[in-house]
Amino acid sequence: MALIQLKDISRTYKDGSVSVKALKTIDLSIEDGEFVSIMGASGSGKSTLMNIIGCLDKPSTGSYVLADQPVHKLTDSKLANIRNEFMGFVFQQFHLISKLSALENVELPLIYQGVIGKERKKRATEALEIVGLGKRTKHMPSQLSGGEQQRVAIARAIVSNPRLILADEPTGALDSKSSNNIMSIFKELNQDRKITIVQVTHERDIGEYGDCIYNIKDGEIDNIENIGNKRLVKEEK
Repeated sequence: MALIQLKDISRTYKDGSVSVKALKTIDLSIEDGEFVSIMGASGSGKSTLMNIIGCLDKPSTGSYVLADQPVHKLTDSKLANIRNEFMGFVFQQFHLISKLSALENVELPLIYQGVIGKERKKRATEALEIVGLGKRTKHMPSQLSGGEQQRVAIARAIVSNPRLILADEPTGALDSKSSNNIMSIFKELNQDRKITIVQVTHERDIGEYGDCIYNIKDGEIDNIENIGNKRLVKEEK
């Protein structure tokens, strides 16, 4: 069953008297439990597409149905509820609050949802354990490596038990070893917890962790590559 269904999506921005068409005509269907990579050169429209999927931006034309909800018709407040309850976000820059511990950073989405203190701490601790940071709960971001900080960001993304994780260049600021560790966590979340993952990346080897790659060019889907378990086969060799 399709979790994400985009039809005839376009996005045009106004820059004074000039119109810039970031997306032209996008038709895209992502199944529940799929792991999708979106790739393209700078300015291709991949980040705009990610923002629309993540309900951070609205299309100029077309329809977007998410889990049977026509989200292109929803108000900003309802879109905010969907983001808080349905999605988890991971960005290239970790966006951790420097004055909060790893545990406190992971607790933040639950505070917004009104989860009480004891339950909130329990769930945040479990999320950190999932990403291998069960012994780093009291560490401040400055005491963690880049890879560890990104794992805190992933724990924060999954603490609300989302059906969908959106990752925008999640390994862009990391070395190759840390990048592979992060992508292994994504694979486990996708395969073991059946979380749908959509990531934007410009790195081919990172893109191949997905089940398929949507290559974006000039605001359109240029081609789709089926990857399957290719990345896993590479690692086993």
